Amino acid sequence: MAVLTVDEGVMLYQPPPATLTMQTLTGPDRLQVSDSSGVLATLTVGARTVAMRGPQRTFIEQKRPFTDAFTRTSSSGFGTSPGGGNWSQSGTATLYTVNGSVGQISCDVANSSRHATIVDTLTDVDVTAKVTVTTVPAGAASSIGLSFGYTSTNDHNRARLIVNTTGTVQLALEKEVAGTTTTLGTATQVGTGFTAGQWWRIRAQRTGMTIRCRAWLDGTSEPATWLHSVTETANPSGRVGFRALASTGSTGLPRLFQVDDLQVISGSWPDPPTVTHATWVRVLAQPFDGTWTPALADQIRTWATDTRPDVLAYAMMYVTGAPPVTSPALAGAQIAGQSNYGPLDSAGVPIEGADFHDYMGRNWTFPNGETQTAGAGETGCMDCSGYVRMIYGYHAGIPMVRVEDIDGTVLPRMTKDIGPLGPGVIIAQATGTAPSLAAIQIGDVPHFDADSGDPVAGQLDHNGIYVGVDSAGHPRFINSRKTPNGPTMADLGGASTLDGTGTYATSLRLIRRF
Repeated sequence: MAVLTVDEGVMLYQPPPATLTMQTLTGPDRLQVSDSSGVLATLTVGARTVAMRGPQRTFIEQKRPFTDAFTRTSSSGFGTSPGGGNWSQSGTATLYTVNGSVGQISCDVANSSRHATIVDTLTDVDVTAKVTVTTVPAGAASSIGLSFGYTSTNDHNRARLIVNTTGTVQLALEKEVAGTTTTLGTATQVGTGFTAGQWWRIRAQRTGMTIRCRAWLDGTSEPATWLHSVTETANPSGRVGFRALASTGSTGLPRLFQVDDLQVISGSWPDPPTVTHATWVRVLAQPFDGTWTPALADQIRTWATDTRPDVLAYAMMYVTGAPPVTSPALAGAQIAGQSNYGPLDSAGVPIEGADFHDYMGRNWTFPNGETQTAGAGETGCMDCSGYVRMIYGYHAGIPMVRVEDIDGTVLPRMTKDIGPLGPGVIIAQATGTAPSLAAIQIGDVPHFDADSGDPVAGQLDHNGIYVGVDSAGHPRFINSRKTPNGPTMADLGGASTLDGTGTYATSLRLIRRF
């Protein structure tokens, strides 16, 4: 029977002695270890990672809150929203611009709606933004709406701020289905004395079947109650964004609308990525050489009941909503918690270059003597290989270097080196096409040639960690990337799946097992 013993006052669980049986496998060379309940562990010759059977877990990811401050420039379209996704617009792209601090929508024709939305489908959502018109409308009213549940220009809900020629400001709640608009909350006055360029804030929310909105003058307190709140089942999921309109009879066109600080306070995907299985990934002190020893048997038995964080648990410590964890041994530096990919460039795109120690905000000296200072503005950030190094290097203990002494036993800094020359063994690879997934194992590190702009053709430029088959049957990996600005196993900015016709499925080139 199992027994409990006391060690310095701590109760420790000791499982009963287990009879282990071994079976050798090929492609790659592996040792499969089983007990009376089935396969317990799989060791791979030349690799340190071990796939263990353990308690079943579910890994899931939801929408990351974000703010688009439009601190970028674009003369054609709104570009990419940090943490949100790509903007899409209706009509001529040059009617949508970003001047470095605000987004601008030009209505050059009366009674012709202009739509700009972020390509990401959400159900329950809480969104707010600042909006204005740069001139007091003439001839007829102008309006700028905060859209949600958007699936097309003819199907969406909107909280519509109306600026009248008299300077009064109203807010209406509307739905549009198949091109037919229905007023859900009548246009209600929220202000007077509008002046050109005066900023207003709109907030819209869907919770289940309830949609609601309110508006207030920027710089004043947000109202405590919703102006409009109704039960509505139409447009239950879709994008968020803006809809601008110069009404029939408008003069002095084009009318220029400005938008700023779009903030998704919270949001849910209708079908979030979900992976459930009972595999835990542990890391040996040395690569497995193919010899089964009593020490290995003891290690496997210990891991069989060990629920301390493994590779996958560490990987999830940097996704959306992950709480901060600090290390007293590193002077209180944060070593886990929601991570970004990198600081933003002038176009609002996260910059590559943040390693695991940049996330911590600490300079680092590697065992081979290489040193690296923490990058400016990179605290709390990790690029794709920096994220893999944080999990497998800092947490799991695989020795790391930067660009020197790469000998097949250490974890280099760059993806282009990790793929062909990293620790462990190559499980599958192909040139110019995706390799077979037949031998892939949870915890493996897939490598991609995903950037067509690389100066070296065929060079590996992205990697991640394979987490298993999702609820829809797709092999899914977790990776840190520019959209949504940090670690994700979701599909924003490209499906995080290794099958199908998406960017990562078609650009997969190599799978390595550390």
